Amino acid sequence: MATFSYSILSLSLFLLFSNLALAFSSELPIEIQKLQDADRVGKLPGQPPVDFKQYAGYVTVNKTHGRALFYWFFEAMSNPEKKPVLLWLNGGPGCSSVGYGAMEELGPFLMQKGVPELKFNKHAWNKEANVIFVESPVGVGFSYTNTSSDLNILGDKITAEDSYAFLVNWFKKFPQFKSHDFYIAGESYAGHYVPQLSEQIFDKNKDCPKDDYINFKGFMIGNAWMDDDTDTKGMIDYAWDHAVISDELYHAIKINCNFSQVNTSDTCNKLLDDYYAVYDIINMYSLYVPTCVENTTNSRSPRSHWIKGAGPTINSKFRKPSGYDPCVSDYTEVYFNRKDVQKALHANTTKIGYNWTHCSDIIDNWNDSPSTVVPTLRKLVEGGLRVWVFSGDTDGRVPVTSTRYTLHKLGLKTVQEWKPWYAGQQVGGWTVMYDGLTFVTIRGAGHEVPEFKPRQALELAKFFLANEQLPSSPF
Repeated sequence: MATFSYSILSLSLFLLFSNLALAFSSELPIEIQKLQDADRVGKLPGQPPVDFKQYAGYVTVNKTHGRALFYWFFEAMSNPEKKPVLLWLNGGPGCSSVGYGAMEELGPFLMQKGVPELKFNKHAWNKEANVIFVESPVGVGFSYTNTSSDLNILGDKITAEDSYAFLVNWFKKFPQFKSHDFYIAGESYAGHYVPQLSEQIFDKNKDCPKDDYINFKGFMIGNAWMDDDTDTKGMIDYAWDHAVISDELYHAIKINCNFSQVNTSDTCNKLLDDYYAVYDIINMYSLYVPTCVENTTNSRSPRSHWIKGAGPTINSKFRKPSGYDPCVSDYTEVYFNRKDVQKALHANTTKIGYNWTHCSDIIDNWNDSPSTVVPTLRKLVEGGLRVWVFSGDTDGRVPVTSTRYTLHKLGLKTVQEWKPWYAGQQVGGWTVMYDGLTFVTIRGAGHEVPEFKPRQALELAKFFLANEQLPSSPF
């Protein structure tokens, strides 16, 4: 009798979840289903076969100006109807989350050298969530505006506003995900993007129309630029402590540079030029991996992203990141400029007059960038959002030293002391829990943690989304 009852219960649960999955996929208004079908990606050139659905296309964020952001969305590999939704943002400012995040870090397909096929990423984050990648702001990647003057007013503020408009409209296009828990994650200059977008959602959720409400639970940022003063100080201290610069240069910078000031002296700028010159010969984004030495146009040339008000100490030498294959970004740029790839992704529908690049060549001005996002972080922590900060400990661009200095500015009480966490049998890094914020290091990872340590990064995402502590012993 007990066996029979158990069988009946199992059958009932099976039918229940089957009906939920059916409702999730089929009980949509016809007009919504048509919108989704138009963005459905069948199969990319060179893509390995997969069972999950993927979508790509545009979401309008300003009808008057004709601004639209390009997105690429992957449903979870299993049970998408029960998994949270995660938005991933890369930084720059002006760099592509589709190019870096999706294709070189945590997406299900990764670039390969010398062959036209993509490879499956067994550590993709859509194992744990439904994942959205968006190219923001307009002018980045395939995202565009029909009002050219928009490109002259870009900055943190408009990026947050347009990203919020994107999310509100995206959930209207995909209403079956609207009730799901929603999270944001990102890295680098997303240390600005993620908290600022989080604040937009946090504030607007208080009095927005029901249709615009987002079920926002928290965010996670890695190797994140958060505070000009402490991040720059930590960058110099880390370089000296890791034998990248000489004692003489280190002490000269300490004497002549005051990073709490917006403008630095000519002497300081000259010393910083000497500091950055070291990273012409080694990889700033991961100290112990090789640089790209192939004869390509992309891999050697430094980028120069000026941020008004932040000064040359911050972004005047923002070089292209690299990972295990330091030339992988070259292959990605070739791939996304293929017409068959753009057609499969429903991208470049307006025939933009320039090639797709990882970091925008048409964004010349960045008009607003606060010197710190610490007050925003403090507000969101106090507001009860789940906040994790992580750091790959071989990154020289926004090193773990910088992040520790910045977190100390928050003045949060420590509730669990520094301790190791494990990925399998090995130490994955260290973690400390503050009152309302968790800090995690990833041992041996560079600036783009999922690229350098994919297994550990997936563990990080898994435990963050589950709101659980990372394993404190081998398993």
